Amino acid sequence: MCFTIRCFSGVFPGQNNDFALNPYLAELNEFTFTRLARLLQGVATPAGLKPINLSIGEPKHPTPQFIRDAIGKNTDSLAQYPPTKGSPLLRQTIVDWVKKRFLLPALDAETQLLPVVGTKEALYSFTQTVIDPRAKNPTVLVPNPFYMVYEGAALLCGARPYYVNFDAAKGEYAWDDIPDAVWRDVQLVLVCSPDNPTGAITTRARWQWLFAQSDRYGFVLLADECYSEIYFDEAKPPHGALQVAAELGRTDFKRLVAMGSLSKRSNAPGLRSGFVAGDAELIAKFLHLRSFNGSAMSGIVAAASILAWNDEAHVIANRAEYAKKFRELSPLLAKYLPVTLPEAAFYWWVPIPTAFNGDDESFTRDLFAATGVTVVPGSYLSRVAANGKNPGCGYIRIALVSEFDECYEAVMRLCQFLSHSAERMSVAA
Repeated sequence: MCFTIRCFSGVFPGQNNDFALNPYLAELNEFTFTRLARLLQGVATPAGLKPINLSIGEPKHPTPQFIRDAIGKNTDSLAQYPPTKGSPLLRQTIVDWVKKRFLLPALDAETQLLPVVGTKEALYSFTQTVIDPRAKNPTVLVPNPFYMVYEGAALLCGARPYYVNFDAAKGEYAWDDIPDAVWRDVQLVLVCSPDNPTGAITTRARWQWLFAQSDRYGFVLLADECYSEIYFDEAKPPHGALQVAAELGRTDFKRLVAMGSLSKRSNAPGLRSGFVAGDAELIAKFLHLRSFNGSAMSGIVAAASILAWNDEAHVIANRAEYAKKFRELSPLLAKYLPVTLPEAAFYWWVPIPTAFNGDDESFTRDLFAATGVTVVPGSYLSRVAANGKNPGCGYIRIALVSEFDECYEAVMRLCQFLSHSAERMSVAA
């Protein structure tokens, strides 16, 4: 018996081979590190020099051993689907930490907090929860510069990002410059505090102002507080959005949620473990969405997370390592660049020398070619805003995430590069 085998071309009669894709995908900008890889592609670095990557905000301090051990000891949970809401013990553990850390009089583990599979996932899916694409002009306020997921989440919901430039002179984002016509369309405001990349902390007064704007226009506030545990004075931890709201008597956290994570706090970015807390109504809607998108936290991750949230000793030691790097390396680099100790987080956000004419791409490429050190051009972390300016142009972001010796080596190479560059510019003049 013979069979005729026909190869399916993927095209039905009368149809073309175009796919029906989400039209918003075409609006996505290229991701920061894709652009960076292309910029440095084919650039030869000095022979014998080990490359040092200070571009990505990925902690390189060792993950505490007790977290590692918990992964292997809790494999029994692999036999069950994890609950989307997380276990009661996990929720209560995180609630207890949030209340203590941010001095909250109360936070309900049943209704006001959800575990999330890393805040990158949560930022994206929470934006889906909030945005109504049927509105005439759904708008998301995005700090500029910013974490690229903010923009992508807004665009894929059919919303329009409105970029709020960082005002270096004032040390904060230019919230006061937003026109009333824009505010009327805003559905979500994203605030990163401590900020990536500038390290600035949103002041209590600014939070109060944002709450008043939320009351007036009805938008939701999302506080991305992933860097809240990287600071340099043990007596002065950065305040959080929920903390300021509670101080003002807004204990229902109306139209407000905050997100936190173990990635930076516990040097465990691969654990993908965080939380979202705040307005119970928003949390309920978020839970409803999450029951469809398969983002429940594994029982193994939950068990390790419970231990991590219950231990502060490793977090204090982690902060001490960052403090040492900034304390000892800032004076070295300050001879060539205006670096200072940030309020929090682990970045230097610094203008490049004037001799480079604001060309942060050329600076980044030349630095890599001469030293093997990778940083991020500031323009890759920001966009041209309504005023026609890109506030990241002429800046670089340096992530002091490696352990001390590697960061020291990178800073020494950077200083040498800057010294030689200054000499060449002087000769050319």
